[in-house]
Amino acid sequence: MTNSNSAPVQAGVATNAFPRLAVVMVLVVVAGFSLQLASGRSSFDAPPLVHAHAVVFMGWLVIFLTQNLLIATGQVRWHRLLGWLAAAWLLPMLALGWLVTEALVRRGEAPFFFRPLQFLVFDPLSLVTFVGLTLAAVMLRRSTGWHSRLHYSAMAILLGPGVGRLLPMPLLMPWAWEATAAVTLLFPLIGMVIDLRKTGRIHPAWIWGFGVQAAMVVAVEAVTWSPLGLAFYNFVVAGSPGAGVAPLDFPPLPGPPPPA
Repeated sequence: MTNSNSAPVQAGVATNAFPRLAVVMVLVVVAGFSLQLASGRSSFDAPPLVHAHAVVFMGWLVIFLTQNLLIATGQVRWHRLLGWLAAAWLLPMLALGWLVTEALVRRGEAPFFFRPLQFLVFDPLSLVTFVGLTLAAVMLRRSTGWHSRLHYSAMAILLGPGVGRLLPMPLLMPWAWEATAAVTLLFPLIGMVIDLRKTGRIHPAWIWGFGVQAAMVVAVEAVTWSPLGLAFYNFVVAGSPGAGVAPLDFPPLPGPPPPA
């Protein structure tokens, strides 16, 4: 925890530099999904569940950016009020995140650059880790240094879908997910660099945030290649078209089948 002497300095760092980082993070997600839409790889012709998922998760981007701007402009009272809405917002994010992942895997429609079992594991586990770090930030809201940095660490995890839409995922197979995770880990590292340049030290919240995210990556790999992961996959896809999809094989490339 920061002591009484360092807390004002750390708060100043957050006020001056971190809102810009928040803007960059939001722009990464917006750019990723905009590129997907502009290139014709995505459209608004999707089931209602997917639209609900999009509204809720894009809503979090608005909340995250607004919270940063409120603090940057000294609107602490409104920041606190919106914070309680943000905490409640986590519940539909968890529910819709799981429902969309489950629906895709059961239909046998996991993205072709991910192993279906790995997709089933990393999507919910990433979301659970994001929620865990966010709740930790809420619990430590009276310690400004911890509160802001844990929120940024949590948001870094949520950048995965946006980052994945900006990277050449087919060219990164079989390490497409790992490459995406590596890029998101850069954001807490950027936060560390900001701290070093402004205060000469790294706030321990970054160490925790980076460590939790790295541990999540290790856990995803461990579960993916374990009997537990296979049993979980079989349980989820039982009685669905996804049961006929090999859990650790990459799905076929999109488009018409090659000529015989």
